[in-house]
Amino acid sequence: MRRTHSEESGLRRREALGLLGGIGAGAVLGIARTGAGDAAEAATTCVLGPEVTEGPYWIDTALTRRDITEDRPGLALELVLTVQDAKTCEPIKGANVEIWHCDAGGVYSGFENQSQGGPPGGAQGPTDSERYLRGHQVANAAGRVRFETIYPGWYRGRTPHIQLKVHVGGDVVHTGQLFFSEKVTAAVYRRAPYSSHGQPDTSHAEDMVYAQAGRSRATLRLARRRGRTGYRGAIVLAVAT
Repeated sequence: MRRTHSEESGLRRREALGLLGGIGAGAVLGIARTGAGDAAEAATTCVLGPEVTEGPYWIDTALTRRDITEDRPGLALELVLTVQDAKTCEPIKGANVEIWHCDAGGVYSGFENQSQGGPPGGAQGPTDSERYLRGHQVANAAGRVRFETIYPGWYRGRTPHIQLKVHVGGDVVHTGQLFFSEKVTAAVYRRAPYSSHGQPDTSHAEDMVYAQAGRSRATLRLARRRGRTGYRGAIVLAVAT
């Protein structure tokens, strides 16, 4: 029997409440739609997204900027992140969102000894002053930040990803990682400058952090940018403040 609109709405609400009932500490990820405008991106269903490791490549910076590309070659990526309060789903104006990721060859700025795109040895720290593909943005009244960057490359043992932290009131309230469609990634990596580095050696299924982060729930929704090359990726981060 075909459900009425009100019945479908009620089912969606009960499903959302059931998911929210299991929320503990950490952040909630809401999957955002792309290509339908910012208003559509804000209308989400909150889904639990656990805290994950910040990884070995984080550097404490105060680089507040939208364009973090600097001189790194690669396919353009516009990243749109919306920060919400997990209790109310209201946007958090003034949230400070920090991201960092590797370049097309799998190398992070500040780690000049990183070999072949692999992880640094031991407790190696930052070794130079370069800070490409790193930056902060402060959320507007809609809780939204935008970054202009490039599609990240990969390094040994990890599926392609972007790392992030959300700061509210001076405190880190969420540390997470964002992922990409493997189909889109394979197509991007067949073109220069990614092609010289080849395809990733680790799939989503083989990546432990991908599983910890919620798998598809931590995956950006990608759409081709209108009238421009590259992609636009969006997701909602509902955090516990």
